[in-house]
Amino acid sequence: MKINTSTSSVRVNTFKLIIAIVVSEMAGILGSVFTTPSIAGWYAGIVKPALNPPAWVFGPVWTTLFALMGISAFLIWKKGLDRRDVKIALGIFLGQLILNTLWSIIFFGLHSPGGALIEIVFLWLAILATIIAFAKISKPAAWLLAPYILWVSLAGYLNHAIWVLN
Repeated sequence: MKINTSTSSVRVNTFKLIIAIVVSEMAGILGSVFTTPSIAGWYAGIVKPALNPPAWVFGPVWTTLFALMGISAFLIWKKGLDRRDVKIALGIFLGQLILNTLWSIIFFGLHSPGGALIEIVFLWLAILATIIAFAKISKPAAWLLAPYILWVSLAGYLNHAIWVLN
């Protein structure tokens, strides 16, 4: 009797991909719990820099970035949790995901641009650490995080400008 391991492997990888994307998107959903109520209230009333994108841009961009993060994490996860480097890389990834959510809580939930500015520095460094750890395992996984670090760099600029202007 021959077992089709190829079909089983595809199912396992499909499941891992879905889980990785869902976990990443859940971080965004959790952050949006604190973001959404502030958009029409507190955030609408503060002074924003000239380069601030329109509010409607943020939702699609973050949804895309969280999906890319999930795909990136999947590419690492499928290398095998039996590998120490994979466990470490995914641990760093989960750490930056937590920091991402915390930024929304601090900035939008607590209305603290100054606190969020400090936090976004740690988030940016955690994303960089994730990219470095991922690059050692999968170059495509690392490259999938490039738009994320670029967007967080822009967010850091915006956060700083909002802190200065307000």
